[in-house]
Amino acid sequence: MAVLCALVVLAPRAMAQRPPETHPTSEHRDIVMSWDRSAMPGDIELWAPRTVLGYETSSTRYGTLHLTCRSSTDAAQGRCPTAGTEFDTGRGGIVIRATEKRSGLVEEIQLLGSLARAMPGRGCSSDYWGKAVLPPWSSSAAECAGEWPIGTGAHLELPSSELERLVAGTWEAVVFLDLHESVNGPVLATYSFKFDFTITDYNAVSIYFPLFDQVTPHVGLNLQYDPLAQTIGGSTQLDMCLYDGLGSQSQYLGVTVRDSGPRPPGPSGYSVWHIDGGSDATQRVDYTVTLDHNGSAIPLRNGVEQLLHGIDTAKLRLVLLPGMTQPVFCVPTPLTLDTPRVPVSGKRPGYYDGDLKVELRVPTVTP
Repeated sequence: MAVLCALVVLAPRAMAQRPPETHPTSEHRDIVMSWDRSAMPGDIELWAPRTVLGYETSSTRYGTLHLTCRSSTDAAQGRCPTAGTEFDTGRGGIVIRATEKRSGLVEEIQLLGSLARAMPGRGCSSDYWGKAVLPPWSSSAAECAGEWPIGTGAHLELPSSELERLVAGTWEAVVFLDLHESVNGPVLATYSFKFDFTITDYNAVSIYFPLFDQVTPHVGLNLQYDPLAQTIGGSTQLDMCLYDGLGSQSQYLGVTVRDSGPRPPGPSGYSVWHIDGGSDATQRVDYTVTLDHNGSAIPLRNGVEQLLHGIDTAKLRLVLLPGMTQPVFCVPTPLTLDTPRVPVSGKRPGYYDGDLKVELRVPTVTP
């Protein structure tokens, strides 16, 4: 019982330490993190609650410390009030501009911060801290139990809800916060944070057909009849875009196109067959498949993987993939289906159909 009583008496004293004597000092921090969107991080705490910015027992000058941004309109280095205010209460938001390096996509996200005033004694509270929660730019200081604040602590975090607004890619952002004693007074210290986030989205790797948003593409071969030459042939294009879940920064993408019809294809590698059956050449129309990658036409052989390089420099296309709430950039790789001209007399009249299967492989995930 004696030991238990000692713990009850001593624990509150250990938790109620007077803030240390602290004078403002400029600081820079690099926040470098990586994660996949399937396992999001929690809130990123930049300053723990009551991180002391200034505390001096011989003066009240640090009792009105406050932080300001360098612009109230531009989020490039942080957007918030550029001068102290007296009457605001509660936490405040500091908007920063995050830019994805590969695509140039811009997203504004918000830091949340607050100030707390530190007191000279325990007249106002047993832990030396005032109860008011103030936004980072508040210069307000109030008397409490005959005491005036003599120090200031801050809390600053980047909420996980803001991180969810960033899609896969490499994101950079920076914020500068200047510390002042009085409204429009000189800068005592500058605090800067540089963010470097590498985000993946492996669960979202996909082959996207823009004209067939959430359905299987149904494509005609666009065959044309030439009455003079008595031949048929044609060409059609299927719009396709590849999303690698890495912000289009993969070393390569592997694309495989297969003729997945019930009968073996002809010599071109891809075929459609008369819907009424049959296995001879009169029941079959052959075609080829070509992929356009960054301006180069690449013939695709049936069932043979084609590696596409230069993904990190290829042209990009902004799309909203099915099931996603934010647009992402994918790599356009349209397919061209060419049917060489053949004598119409050698083909059975009627309807033909076939099946193609397109597979995508990225270096770091299972196809």
